[in-house]
Amino acid sequence: MVIAVRSRLTKTELSVLGQEKAQRAVDFITSLKHVTGKWAGKPFRLLPWQEKIVRDVFGTLRPDGFRQFREVYIEVPKKNGKSEFGSAIALYLLFWDNEARARVYSAAADKKQAGIVFDVAAEMVNQELALLERGKVIDSVKRIVNYENAGWYDVLSSEAFSKHGYNVSGVIFDELHAQPNRELFDVLTTGSGAAREQPLFAYLTTAGVDRNSICWEVHEKARQILNGSRNDPEFYPVIYALEDDDDWTDEANWYRVNPSLGEIIKIADLRHDFHEAEINLAEENLFRQLRLDQWVASSIRWMRMSDWDKACGKYKAADLKGRKCYAGLDLSSTLDLTALAYVFPPVEKGEPYKSILRFWIPEDTMRQKEKRDRVPYSKWVKAGWLKATPGNVIDYKYIISQLEADATEFEIAEVAYDPWGASKIAQDLDEKGFTMVEERQGFKTLSPPMKDLMNFILSEPRQFEHSGNPVLRWNVDNTYAKQDEAGNQKPDKKKSTQRIDGTVALIMGLDRAIRHSGDHKRSAYEDEVFTIG
Repeated sequence: MVIAVRSRLTKTELSVLGQEKAQRAVDFITSLKHVTGKWAGKPFRLLPWQEKIVRDVFGTLRPDGFRQFREVYIEVPKKNGKSEFGSAIALYLLFWDNEARARVYSAAADKKQAGIVFDVAAEMVNQELALLERGKVIDSVKRIVNYENAGWYDVLSSEAFSKHGYNVSGVIFDELHAQPNRELFDVLTTGSGAAREQPLFAYLTTAGVDRNSICWEVHEKARQILNGSRNDPEFYPVIYALEDDDDWTDEANWYRVNPSLGEIIKIADLRHDFHEAEINLAEENLFRQLRLDQWVASSIRWMRMSDWDKACGKYKAADLKGRKCYAGLDLSSTLDLTALAYVFPPVEKGEPYKSILRFWIPEDTMRQKEKRDRVPYSKWVKAGWLKATPGNVIDYKYIISQLEADATEFEIAEVAYDPWGASKIAQDLDEKGFTMVEERQGFKTLSPPMKDLMNFILSEPRQFEHSGNPVLRWNVDNTYAKQDEAGNQKPDKKKSTQRIDGTVALIMGLDRAIRHSGDHKRSAYEDEVFTIG
C-alpha cells in the first residue's frame, strides 16, 4: 500500500492520513514475530505503552503529510523490551516506510551491543516469508537488504565507523547512556538526514551514571519538554524513571516506572534484585539505575563495615604456614602507604578464602601523616600491623626482603602488580624467582574479583575471611566503587580521598587465587594480564 501525500492537507485530511499511517505501522510491527523467551515464534504484541509510541510517532504529521517527529527518546528500565521494540521499528523503516534507498542503522557503544538489535531484527526477517521475498539477511557483514527500495540496514558502533557519507533515513541508538563520547551520535544526527523528508532518530536507553554525557544532555532535553519548560515539536520524549527523591524501596514506584511489569518482567525478579540491593551498597546503585531508571552517582561507598567486621576470622599468619597463596602488590605511592596482600585459596571443601596483609609507611613523615589522615599509624606500627621504613619514601628493598621472608613460610604462586611505575621492582622480583603478573587497573580486570569479594563476604556460609588487620579495615572503609555504564566496578582512587592501597592489593590477590582455584571459570584471555619471565 502506498499512501499519497499532497503538498498541504486540511486538518481533517491530516487526521485521517495520520490514523492510516499509525495503523500501517502498528499492523506491520504486529505482523512480525517475537524471537526470544516464551514468546518466541508468536506474533509481536505491542504493549500499551509501546503502541502509544508507535501511533504518536508514525501518526503525528506535518501539514505536508510527512512525520512531525524527527527524534524519539525512550528511557525505560532494562528488561522492558526496548531492544526488541527497536528492532521492529528498524524493520518498519527499512521495508514499509515508503523510503527510496532507505539507510537504517543500529548504533551502540560497542559491536556487541550494536549487534543486539540487529540480531533480533535478522531473526524477525528470517521468520517472515513476506520480508524474505523482498530482501535478505547477510550475517557476515551484519546487513539486511531490501531489494524493492534498494535499501539496507547496517550495524555501527563507536569502536569503528567512518565519519562521513551517511544519508540516514533511520537510526536506532541502543543504550545511548553507554556511548563513550558524542562523536558517533553527532556524525549520525547532525545533517546526515538532510536529504530525507522524514528521517527518524530513535534513542533507546536506560538511565546512566555520567551527567556530562550525550545521553544526559538528551535526557535533560526530554525531561524539560515533558515538564513544559522547553519546546521542540520534532522531539518525542518518553521517560519512565524515578526522580532523585522518590522512594526506591516502594513497590508502587516499581510498577510506575516499569511499564512492562507483569507482562515481560516478573515482580518476583524485581524483589530478588531488591533483596540483593538491600545488603550490598554497589548492588543498590545498580538496582536503582537499571531496574528503576534512576540516574545515580558513578561512585558509591563500597562496603558496609558491619559486613566487613563479620568476616573477621580467628587465625594468624603462622596458622597458614606451608599453604599456597597468591599475592597482590599495590605500589601506588612510595610517599604514603604501600600494601602487599596474600590470598590463600581453600584447601578443604567449605573453607573460606583467607588473607594476610603487609603494609609499609615512610618513618620520617609518619607523624605528619598521622595528623593529616587522623589515623593511628604509630599505634599500628607498635602493634605490628604496619611497618615504618627509614627515610621519607619507601625503599623497595624492604618489600623485596619481606616477600623473600614470606616465601620461606608460604608457597607464593604469583605476585600480581599494577605495571604503572612498578617495572623495576617487578624485574627485581622476577630475577629472584617470583612469578610476576601484570594486572591492569581497569574495569575489565578488577570488576570480577571486586564483585567476588563482596559476594564472598555476604554469602552464607561465608566464603572469605580476613585477619582483622585495622589498616586494611581503614582502607576498606575508605573505598568507593566506581561504576561504568555496563555495571562493572573498580576502586575509585579519585573519590576515595584517603588510602585504599590494601583494598586494591587484596582484590588483585583474590583475582589470581580465583583464576587458579576453579571456583570461577574465566578465560585466560578475558582480562589484560601478562606474565613476566
